[in-house]
Amino acid sequence: MTETDHHNDNEDSPTPLSQATYLLRKYKLVEGLVHLQDTSDDTLVDSSVQKQNLAELQNFLDQLHPADIALILEALPLEDRLLIWSMVKADRDGEVLLETSDAVRATLITDMRNQELVAATEYLDADEIADLAPDLPQEVMDDVFRSLPIEEREQLRAAMSYPEDSVGALMDFDVITIREDVRLEVVLRYLRRLEEMPDHTDQLFVVDRNEQLKGVLLINRLLVSDPDILVAEVMAKEMIKLRPHDVAQQAANAFERYDLVSASVVDDSGTLLGRVTVNTVIDFIREKAENEALNLAGLSEEEDLFAPVLKSVKNRWVWLAINLVTAFIASRVIGVFEDSIEKLVALAALMPIIAGIGGNSGNQTITMIVRALALDQINTSSAWKLIAKEIGVSAVNGLLWGAVVGLFTFAIYQNAELGLVMSLALMLNLLLAALLGVLIPLTLRKFGRDPAIGSSVMITAVTDSGGFFIFLSLATIFLL
Repeated sequence: MTETDHHNDNEDSPTPLSQATYLLRKYKLVEGLVHLQDTSDDTLVDSSVQKQNLAELQNFLDQLHPADIALILEALPLEDRLLIWSMVKADRDGEVLLETSDAVRATLITDMRNQELVAATEYLDADEIADLAPDLPQEVMDDVFRSLPIEEREQLRAAMSYPEDSVGALMDFDVITIREDVRLEVVLRYLRRLEEMPDHTDQLFVVDRNEQLKGVLLINRLLVSDPDILVAEVMAKEMIKLRPHDVAQQAANAFERYDLVSASVVDDSGTLLGRVTVNTVIDFIREKAENEALNLAGLSEEEDLFAPVLKSVKNRWVWLAINLVTAFIASRVIGVFEDSIEKLVALAALMPIIAGIGGNSGNQTITMIVRALALDQINTSSAWKLIAKEIGVSAVNGLLWGAVVGLFTFAIYQNAELGLVMSLALMLNLLLAALLGVLIPLTLRKFGRDPAIGSSVMITAVTDSGGFFIFLSLATIFLL
């Protein structure tokens, strides 16, 4: 089989979601036939066909990765979601809950009894339980604490004590530590006695008797070095050390910059507390990107696709209300120039061009600034240079596209003055969009707010009202 044929086969192969949907439809089809019958006979429900359908669906779910099950649950309406959830084995409940979105996780937890929730945490590590803790009822967490060994109980308390956007919240306590005064052959024997190594183990942490971090032994060095030499001879003393109260984004930046798989987390005295792994960092980056996308659109939280209507309305109404207010402001700006529009009807047809291009340019600037803020690339001294740079970009774009729009307007209306007004209005609105595209996220950041929250909504409102005012003012001055 050629590489192209293999690629096409992969494209045509059914996804876990499509397979689950197909199997669920088969099961519900038989169930629907029963409801259509007038008799109360349960023969069809208990038939071998229906049992086979259920068994087929159950076997399919048992073979899936928890992340695939989570994807299926997120894509199904509530009734079907709960049916699939009821078929997930109890020892996998915790893993699946970790993979689902917060909104969908809430619907699943609501459907579970307290005993089931406590049982779901039995198969999770302390740091994973801490991720679920905000969504679990307090009485469940009390039971979970009582069920844990003392060491894991303290780890869970520690994990829950760190802010959500800190390195401590990403920290994993499952680490392998060794001493520097032992031979590599001893280390290899020790590793072979383990049932399995922690996920994403690319290095072993070298500590002294007080758990002070002295260095790291890379797995690839361990495998190729002479087993008779000491750990101290091959361990690396230069390493990335994170602090539990560091901002999580800084850790993400370090992983990206240095191509890390794992990194140590130490306290102020240098004592090893745990580690951060690349899979956790990737999850953090993905969630942060999703939240920023939602915030830019004015959504306050992640929304279940099949959430009740009233819950979705509650999530969306705030910025829609703000949009409505700004739309009224824009309409009043137009109302001020009603006489001008009546005298030159072409103004009404051209206004959306100015507002639309200004809004798009402003959103481009805001996207760049929000990303730079997330990467800590902007400080007080560079802010003014950034504003000057964005104004320069908008000035060049304004001259270029203003000329294009002006010529286009002249070609249609055969009015040179109107073409000049369009050119000037476009350039001024782009400059306004650039200035506010930088100032809005910087101002939100200064007041301790997420710079992405509603930025897109605000810049669109400003460029609409500002664009209308600029264009109609220039038209009134030069044309009427």
